[in-house]
Amino acid sequence: MKTQALLFSMLLMQLLVSCNGQQKNNQVPATGHAGKVGGDCEEGYCELMYVGIPKEINNVDTSAGWYEAGRKLLVTGTVYQMDGKTPAPHVIVYYHHTDNNGHYSPGDGSPNNSTRHGHIRGWVKTDADGRYSIYSIRPGPYPGVEDPEHIHLIIKEPDIANEYWIDDLVFDDDPRLLPYRKTHPPKNPRCGSGTLRVLLSDSMQVAEHNIILGLNIPNYPKKNEHTISSGLNIGDEQPSFGPYHAYGPDKGSTACPVCKYGRYQGIIYYAGNRPNWAEIKKWLQFLESESNRQGKYLKVYFVYGSQNNANRNEQQATLEKIGKELNIQHTALTYVPSWNDKASDMYLNKINPDVENTFIVYKQRNIVDKFINLKPTEENFVSIKKTLNRTQSNYLLLPEPEHE
Repeated sequence: MKTQALLFSMLLMQLLVSCNGQQKNNQVPATGHAGKVGGDCEEGYCELMYVGIPKEINNVDTSAGWYEAGRKLLVTGTVYQMDGKTPAPHVIVYYHHTDNNGHYSPGDGSPNNSTRHGHIRGWVKTDADGRYSIYSIRPGPYPGVEDPEHIHLIIKEPDIANEYWIDDLVFDDDPRLLPYRKTHPPKNPRCGSGTLRVLLSDSMQVAEHNIILGLNIPNYPKKNEHTISSGLNIGDEQPSFGPYHAYGPDKGSTACPVCKYGRYQGIIYYAGNRPNWAEIKKWLQFLESESNRQGKYLKVYFVYGSQNNANRNEQQATLEKIGKELNIQHTALTYVPSWNDKASDMYLNKINPDVENTFIVYKQRNIVDKFINLKPTEENFVSIKKTLNRTQSNYLLLPEPEHE
């Protein structure tokens, strides 16, 4: 009886392990083995990144798919440490995806390409500045299923024993994406949002994608040193929300920052519960100057709120007075009833009302930097300028494709 009980227990454990597969396409990750960075990975799935891995890996790779039928694609960006600001060198990024027909095909049939990852696969290792580039094609969607086009990524850091998977890369212009996300909403994206927004360079599509190591990765050994939290993470998507415009180009509307102005760079400046209006005016003068200098390539929003529902007329009057006093022409002076307001979707921004201020910097709807409790000093003005310069790229001015 003891032997039978032992065999039954072993069989049950095997069944549980076999059913606990890799969670892909932004699904909630498995709990994982205690201490294993990244948690569980479907048996044998992550290990396939080592099949055929070259001894020398560059920060630029061209896949076999580049030479086949399909839309040419460049995915390029920077891998950052957990702070979202420090470049991470010597990190291996492994990728694989379907061919133009939506299959993980074996290609030439060589053993390295005959795994379930298919033949369109490869590796890049970030350079000293954390940079990488992958030349491939747009992956075809799986035939007959709802899944959007996607590229799988696995990360191997030099000082972490095991590899771990991160969120798939998906495409903002893919007509399958929105219907899919209605039933599979992204939650806690691993290493940042995987949504790509492609631009056009002749016949090639270009997508910039930064990776934030450790973000939402189970059992990650490094911890974020920030003691004060406000706003979403660097690497997250800037959500849509509709503050009331008291003064500026969209006065009288609830124009959403990223819906109307998400194409290039943007700054959203949130005041806390105890606004220091003298300091706010200094910030607004600086930000207005930057917005004027960069024109349509930089949109600045100031958001004034309250812990509780504020008096709308008072908020409107306060911002109108400041707008006229400072001769604001480009900056949007806006307000919300409360920081947790759901009618405007303000709550999605996760602003801490007890901090003095929160600055969110975004590019193409992705958060690329963040500052908390920043005083209006020349040093901090320079920091904002450096962030804007650092997060620009050679691709920023390329045209967008038409969305279906």
